[in-house]
Amino acid sequence: MSTREIKDHFSEAYDILGKFLSDERNFSNIEAAGTLMVNALKNGKKIISCGNGGSMCDAMHFAEELTGRYRDDRKALAAISISDPSHIACVGNDYGYEFIFSRYLEALGNEGDVLLGISTSGNSKNILNAIEVAKKKGIKVVGLTGKDGGKMNGLCDIEIRAPHSKYADRAQEIHIKCIHSLIDFIERNV
Repeated sequence: MSTREIKDHFSEAYDILGKFLSDERNFSNIEAAGTLMVNALKNGKKIISCGNGGSMCDAMHFAEELTGRYRDDRKALAAISISDPSHIACVGNDYGYEFIFSRYLEALGNEGDVLLGISTSGNSKNILNAIEVAKKKGIKVVGLTGKDGGKMNGLCDIEIRAPHSKYADRAQEIHIKCIHSLIDFIERNV
């Protein structure tokens, strides 16, 4: 890989970020999602996050910044990611990988909670199943997606979509900035 090819990664990321910045709806969606989450926390509810692969890492990062801290000292906030390997292995083996998140929500999700579902394609079957359970239980859904939103498009109460890109890493880069913005919003308003 040449220096030019390395620089191209940064140029492409810059272009995708520019596309995201040019659409004001993205920021009103982040504000609406943050407000939904703040209201849930103020009402004694929790935020449950989930995703696959790098998106699971983002879901875990989101939850730990809320239970720990992001920028300022404050009380711990009720957030958890669905990332327990024993749960994932058990449910994946007994029911199938597509049910690893929905089974967790069936067990621990409550009306008034908020689900943060992260899928760069918007088509992850296990995220879609989690959204279905969330809707049945009165759990609001915030989705972080990419491309055209996939099957998550229209299913989430609030969708924040990264601009279309050829590879998932560009969407993940937008997602982590959205996650940090949400955490900051929550920390300032809870």
